[in-house]
Amino acid sequence: MVNAGAVSAFFKSAVHESAQNNELTAARHRSYIVSHLLGGLLALAVFPVYLALNGQPTTLTAIVFAWLLTPIAMAYFLSRTGRLGVAHLISAANLTGLVTFAAYITGGISSFLLPWMIVVPLEAALSTDRRVVLSAIGVAGLGLAALFLGRMAGLIPPAIYLANPEMLALVGSASALIYSGGLAVSIQIIYRRSEEAVRLGEQRYRLLAENSTDMITRHDAAGRVLFASHAGEQFFGEDARSLSGSGLFERIHVGDRPGYLTALDRCLHSGQQVDIEFRARTGQSSAAETKSPHFRWFEMRCKPLNFGAEKADGNAEFVAVTRDITARKAQEDELLRARDEAESANRAKTQFLANVSHELRTPLNAIIGFSEILNKELFGSLGAARYKEYAALINDSGSHLLNVVNEILDMSKIEAGKFDIVTSPFEISTLLKPCCDMMRNLAEKKSINVEWSVNDGLPELVADKRACKQMLLNLLSNAIKFTEEHGHIKVTARREGAWLDIVVADNGIGISPKDLPNLGNPFFQADTSYKRNYEGTGLGLSVVKGLARLHGGSLDIASTPGKGTTATIRLPLQAQVRPEEVDGPAPVMTKVAAAS
Repeated sequence: MVNAGAVSAFFKSAVHESAQNNELTAARHRSYIVSHLLGGLLALAVFPVYLALNGQPTTLTAIVFAWLLTPIAMAYFLSRTGRLGVAHLISAANLTGLVTFAAYITGGISSFLLPWMIVVPLEAALSTDRRVVLSAIGVAGLGLAALFLGRMAGLIPPAIYLANPEMLALVGSASALIYSGGLAVSIQIIYRRSEEAVRLGEQRYRLLAENSTDMITRHDAAGRVLFASHAGEQFFGEDARSLSGSGLFERIHVGDRPGYLTALDRCLHSGQQVDIEFRARTGQSSAAETKSPHFRWFEMRCKPLNFGAEKADGNAEFVAVTRDITARKAQEDELLRARDEAESANRAKTQFLANVSHELRTPLNAIIGFSEILNKELFGSLGAARYKEYAALINDSGSHLLNVVNEILDMSKIEAGKFDIVTSPFEISTLLKPCCDMMRNLAEKKSINVEWSVNDGLPELVADKRACKQMLLNLLSNAIKFTEEHGHIKVTARREGAWLDIVVADNGIGISPKDLPNLGNPFFQADTSYKRNYEGTGLGLSVVKGLARLHGGSLDIASTPGKGTTATIRLPLQAQVRPEEVDGPAPVMTKVAAAS
């Protein structure tokens, strides 16, 4: 006994994998495979009966039976390739050839088998491809034309009748009718499945739209709402049907309507997704609400439906998904307000530092000047030696404090974007030599050797020489400060493409890896094994970083604790000063050299 479940599973597995994910396509493939496979197997089953009744077949009979088995090969072709249209074209050509040949030997144009020509385009209709159906009609027409022309030319042989001609005509018409009926039923089954799939799809999408927290709408080319999901009722406090037509547009804030219409027009003409934010009135459309309406912010994302086809026939539509972004807008406004307050506070801080620094410089200059007079005893002896020592301490402290004030003033100018950069071309050697000479006396107090060198063929640097001098002096000062006695400092300049690198390398105490990322931040000082035995404010590198950035360059620091530090100022050979680049801190590139 044949297991129906096993047979059904077999035909399902025979469907090509490309069609298995679509139920309708899989049904068409199964219908083709089943009809052709069963037709071929039926011919195969009849052949032994024929042999038993008629004995050895003639050559003509063998050809006909072999032809009747070809549908099995067609079913196999579709199962392996998944090309339904091609399979139907092959089937149409095969059936037309078979009917034409059978009609040729049974009377030609008057053959009882001619009704089977109607089956050819009817079977091709199962492909649901208009081109395949038209091709099948053409192939069947060629078969009829061939029979007619053969009759006119006298090429049709005498008819071979195995039974009464009227009975054969009845059998031919009845068999064609039965087969056509089966095809019609198959077409009706596929059509019903298509309707069910469409209905289920609509139910699923409608259920999705109705339960989504976002409002889903469908619009025509003029922007009128054709459908609105239930989320519209939650957004606007009215039935979603009130948004139909121009109901949604009338709720949009007057100031946002031009942008809304522009976005819809751009969506329809570009075929791309377009996003638009707008304010819309919520609540009942009563007179009281109209006087003091309440607006909320919404974001709409719209996209055309079948852009090419619908645009061509003038029935363009698009679907839109709208969500309430009022809370997000409130957060954005709060962030903007906080940013503005922070920027205002930062400007106030910078202005305060600039004012205080300016006010401190005047009395400090006086303190330093008078302490120098006392230290040099220009107006007579001070008496006790300790007075002279105190005067020297006052001078050193005042000079140190003045240097701090100058760094604060420079840093505030850089942060405020008020540090003027005046570029001009100059030889890099005219920068390195004077700076090294200026710092040599300080280095010699610790027996530190300072050398400088410039690679041959370096072009002139176009930059602010005063700012470059300040950057180099700050780096040299740091190198001397953190290099032990009898140490070594080397300053070099080299070209790297369109950039010039000024490198200050020392063999000092180095910097801890955890401190490298913070170098260049104002008032940050690296924690070394010397536990803050070195005075300073931590502003020097901040000034260097800021001045390098004003030139469009950067500061790179590499260090190995206990082995030294290498600071590199990278500047473009042709500095392009861009004020917008100074509106905020820039990172200092840092790296830790591997210990050898």
